[in-house]
Amino acid sequence: MSNKISTLSNLQQRVIVGVLGVTVFIGAICFSEWTYFLLFLGLTLLGIAEFYRLMEVQGILPNKQAGLVVGALFFIAVFLIEKEMLAMEVLFLIVPLCFLVFILELYRKKPLPFTNIAFTLMGVAYVAGPFGLLHLLGYLKGEYSWQPILGVMLLIWAADTGAYIFGKNFGKHKLLERVSPGKTWEGWAGGTALAVVVGYVLALFFTDLALYQWIGVAVLIAVFGVLGDLVESLLKRSLGVKDSGTLLPGHGGILDRFDSLLMAVPFIVAFLKVF
Repeated sequence: MSNKISTLSNLQQRVIVGVLGVTVFIGAICFSEWTYFLLFLGLTLLGIAEFYRLMEVQGILPNKQAGLVVGALFFIAVFLIEKEMLAMEVLFLIVPLCFLVFILELYRKKPLPFTNIAFTLMGVAYVAGPFGLLHLLGYLKGEYSWQPILGVMLLIWAADTGAYIFGKNFGKHKLLERVSPGKTWEGWAGGTALAVVVGYVLALFFTDLALYQWIGVAVLIAVFGVLGDLVESLLKRSLGVKDSGTLLPGHGGILDRFDSLLMAVPFIVAFLKVF
């Protein structure tokens, strides 16, 4: 099937993969906590591996195995803690695991050892950190609920759609041309407006969060989602690559598709936990 998709135009690829992706996401998030868990565990591992492959473009050699193990254990531990199957103290074990990365580098005999260590841990923090925090949204009320997670995804899609439509039709003033020439302030304003409207609609049907919380989440996504996109664009520019990967035909890689989510989730969790 992937060979057939690769023969289609970029637009056709984007539409087909987009529809399939949305179907899988909504189904996995809503069906059960375990299908949600497996979906995002897979994304976590693929995202970390993709990040490490990007680093190799510059001759950096992260410890892939160690990073994948630490990232997976963090993701799994947070999920089981939120399910009250593990004690919170288990997270303290992640800290010595991170320091084991330093020790392992002694025996790898690779050039730039401390650069390798830094980017090994950065891959865990950048990908596994936000995906792990996503569990806190799913268990805001003590039991798993798909509403906050799906709501965040819908708001990100709304912000992206609004930014694309308004940017294409009214965009004149560049948001940060040095990093992403296509993004404009008009597009950002349109994305923000659509996200806020969708946030209001979500509050009518998704009752896990109050209206002010949905609006707050929409604003945070509008702000930090686009910043996440810019950060990932900066990463790709610094490495001289167009896409972070080729896993999703017409859409690039995992980091290309989830850059907004990765940057926005920590701020969303902090907002909902405090307010």
